Amino acid sequence: MGGRASTHSIEVRFDVVVKRYRSTDHGQPEREWRALELLNQYAPGLAPAPVTADLAADPPTVVMSRLGGSAVHGPIRGHLADAMAEAVTRVQQAVPLRVLERLPARAGHPVELLQQVRAWSATAPSDGDPAVAVAVSAALREAANWVEQPRLADLLARPGTPVFGTGDGNLANYLWDGADVRVIDFEYSGRSDRAFEVAEVIEHISVWRNDLSGMTAVLERLEMTADEAGRLTECRRLLALFWLLRTRGETQADQANRMLALL
Repeated sequence: MGGRASTHSIEVRFDVVVKRYRSTDHGQPEREWRALELLNQYAPGLAPAPVTADLAADPPTVVMSRLGGSAVHGPIRGHLADAMAEAVTRVQQAVPLRVLERLPARAGHPVELLQQVRAWSATAPSDGDPAVAVAVSAALREAANWVEQPRLADLLARPGTPVFGTGDGNLANYLWDGADVRVIDFEYSGRSDRAFEVAEVIEHISVWRNDLSGMTAVLERLEMTADEAGRLTECRRLLALFWLLRTRGETQADQANRMLALL
């Protein structure tokens, strides 16, 4: 989800990056190493190449190649939007279905997230700023009606189009070198579904903090079936509500408007 506190430390060397894990509650080191190996096999160049790993160390450690470029920032349109759409699609479709079926599910299933935001919604605090409180209260009222629908859990429990999921839509995980976008950070990766993974990228709070138009241009470049598009709408609402409940201040007011727009 990308809303977690830092679960690792990073050491950047001349040619490699050393990642040491503070948290292993979701099997983060194993998930990351597995992802690097799979992507190196089926989509070489898209992600760091695996170098070495000591998963039994204290702390567990993964060493990977160092990629060029810098985190995507600023308006995402034109060639950058093309490259982002290609990277998002490529990472999701890289792992063959016969291999994907044997992978553990990514950390954080849509139904688990629904249960979480339902609990948070019931006790959501009001912001001290009156201007923010008005916008947030309106969004939370509308969202409460939506999120408690019994059909929602059934819809999210149904399997969507299977893909390899990164498990984190943070914009900082996409590196742009002026020609291509590459992807990093696979701590929560695993088997997922396309609509949920696309929603996590499109609705991540880092995307909307970066640019008020978000990734609209990227979404326009992603071809989706009717079933995927319908599921995407509900997944986007779910992710938008997650971030509404996690933010405060002016950012929360902006997120409230995002929530209302999606509803």
